[in-house]
This record gives sequence, structure tokens and C-alpha cells, in this order.
Amino acid sequence: MDGLLLQEAAQDAAHAEEWGTDVMIHHIVDADVLDLGFFSVDLSPLSVAPIHIGGLEIDVSITKHVVFLFIAAVLTVVTMWLAARAAHRLEQGEKAPGGLLNAMEAFYLFLRDDVAMANIGSGGERFVPLVITLFFFILFANLLGLVPFGATATSNIMVTAGLAVIAFIVIETAGYRALGAKGYLRTIFYVPPGLNPWMGAVMLLIMTPVELIGKLAKPFALAVRLFANMTAGHFVLLALLGLIITYGSFTTASGIVAVLGPLLLGLFVMFLEIFIAFLQAFIFAMLTAVFIGLIRHAH
Repeated sequence: MDGLLLQEAAQDAAHAEEWGTDVMIHHIVDADVLDLGFFSVDLSPLSVAPIHIGGLEIDVSITKHVVFLFIAAVLTVVTMWLAARAAHRLEQGEKAPGGLLNAMEAFYLFLRDDVAMANIGSGGERFVPLVITLFFFILFANLLGLVPFGATATSNIMVTAGLAVIAFIVIETAGYRALGAKGYLRTIFYVPPGLNPWMGAVMLLIMTPVELIGKLAKPFALAVRLFANMTAGHFVLLALLGLIITYGSFTTASGIVAVLGPLLLGLFVMFLEIFIAFLQAFIFAMLTAVFIGLIRHAH
């Protein structure tokens, strides 16, 4: 009996060593191998030489996250085409579509009217495609990490930073075109009206760095918010799975509890992750529209 207990303790210790932080990080970070369960695809032959721009080195090799970004892009194109076609048919007086097309049309119209146009205001129709594309692209990238053998590309800070940089460029360009050079410079070198020249100079020195920090904080907040939320949920799921692997057993009552408890919590977290996938895509798209509207109507 003592020998059996020692053997079980050794197995538990081995499981605990196998399922550690390194294993959890391995399931989240990018890799050159596409794990499909029963077999793996080595992506290293698709590696190409990095691009050098000044002292910056940009790696454009095909990796696991890049593959799932391509899948998300294809799904976004198909979804946008189907939703736009359904909305156009409805505007032409044809019968409203049903089923999945009806749901996509509802999402499309909601994002167009209540997110893009409502927050950007007049002239916002030119930014509607960007806002809707950001929503669906981020949504698919989030959800692909919840399917078996999938990967969440938005848990990569470089992916979310790239999306935030695109939003930042569009925001600032929209402000420059709407306000002109002089009006755009006022969004950086801001002096509250009604001040005497001395106080105006003091406020200019104070407000200029504040305004610059505010501009840079917008893409930073967009990138970190999406990255942190998508990464945290996966760590929680992997930690619960680790509890099952380390302590779970169907031979004892405590082992059964160690299986069922994390399993139920994992199911709850999985449903919560689906909600967060939609929520984070909506927040990113909505804040992009809000920032565009704010800078276009800076007055």
C-alpha cells in the first residue's frame, strides 16, 4: 500500500512538473509549428529573410498567428460581402434575408448606424467600412482561439499594436483633412481661449506635452486592452486544465472533485471568453469611431 501511494505521489509530481508556466506560455505565444492535434505542420520552410528599414528589423515569416490572421481575413471578407449584399437588397425593397444572413445584416446595420455614424457624425460614411472591418476581423481572430487546435492572434501584442497603429493613422489623417493644417496643429499646441499672453504661453508649455501624450495614449490603450483581455482568459482556461491534469483522478473522491470543479469553471470561463471576444471587438471598433469623431469635430 505504501509503495502504491508513493507511486501515485511520484506520478502527481511528474504531472505538476509537466504542466507549468512554460507549457501554458507555449500554448499562447507564436510559433513556427501549426499544431493540428494528430499531426503538426512545420512552417519554418516558409521563413523569409527579414526586412531592414534603417535600424529596424521586421520579420515577415509565416507563423502560427499569421496563418490564423489570414483565416480571419478571409472570414471577414466573406462576411462583409454577404452582409453588404443583404443590406443592399433590403434597401432595394426586396425580402429581408433569414437565418445567418439576417444576423449578419443586423450586425452590419448596427455597426454602420449606431457605432460609426453615431460617433463620427457628418461625413462618417467614408469611415464605415473601416469600423465594420475592424469589428469582424478582431472578432474572428478572437473566436478562432476558442476552436480546437486554434490560436488567438490577438493575444500577440504585435498584432494588436499593428491594428492600433492603423487606427491611429486613420484618426490623425481624418483630423488633418477635416481641420486643415492650422486646425490640426491646435489639437497639439492648445491654448484655452480668453487668456492673456503670459498665461497663454504658460498653458501652451503645459498643454502641449499633455496633448501629445493623449494622442499616443489612444493607440497604446487600444493595443494593450485587446491584448490583455484575450491573453488573460486563455491563461485562466489553461490553469484550470492544469488543475485537472495535476490533481484529477477518478479513483478517489477528491480526485473526482478536482476534475469536475475545474471542468465546470472552465465551461463558465469558455462562455465568458465568447462574450469577451464580441465585447473587445466592439470596444475596439467603437473607440476608433469615437476618436475619429472627436478629432474631426475638435471644436
